[in-house]
Amino acid sequence: MARQGLFGSALVKKYWMALTGLFLITFLVVHAAINAMIFFNDGGITFNKWAHFMGTNLIIRTMEIVLFIGLIIHIVDGIMITRQNRAARPQNYVYARHNDNSRWYSRSMAILGILILLFLIVHLDNFWIKTRHIIGNLDAYGVDAAGQENLFARMQDVFTNPLLVVIYVLGCFSLFWHLLHGFKSAFQSLGLNHRKYNGFISAFGAAFSIVIPVLFASMPVAMYLGWVQ
Repeated sequence: MARQGLFGSALVKKYWMALTGLFLITFLVVHAAINAMIFFNDGGITFNKWAHFMGTNLIIRTMEIVLFIGLIIHIVDGIMITRQNRAARPQNYVYARHNDNSRWYSRSMAILGILILLFLIVHLDNFWIKTRHIIGNLDAYGVDAAGQENLFARMQDVFTNPLLVVIYVLGCFSLFWHLLHGFKSAFQSLGLNHRKYNGFISAFGAAFSIVIPVLFASMPVAMYLGWVQ
């Protein structure tokens, strides 16, 4: 039986999971939009301008803290919900027909979440830690043609490594499956579930789950293949 209390109930955990998930989704939109500036093909000037804004704006820097808190809550909630679900079904039926009730990715959210977390660790180590001057900096890459800190050059350097490109693509693939279930599930957990707009939410969620991961994956691939200069 799930532990009782405001922060112990399974229902509240699902609410927090949904709210933090939707918050992280908004971050994905902003992050994808900024990263897509590399496709201006202007030597990274437009991208570096917006990257500098994101790294120096006080509101954005504050939101980074909120984002990390939201990410931690989302991860912890996911782990706790998974453990509670397993505890409620300590034994698997020998002839369990899982596909009759749910998709494989909806039953694998914890595994997909862990894969995304590992990808995020690699991503933060490659970019965020250096741009925030926590460990290292971007001094070795000089400045771009507009005299701005050259994060674009750092991206070009990182994505000359085919292994890192593969890791990023696999991370985006995991993100696709995670979003495919999580987007619609978040609205259901919050009680925003009505036959009038369920179809729209499902269709929009499916489109979002494809567009955002494909956009993220296209960036390292385009840089590796030299399509972006």
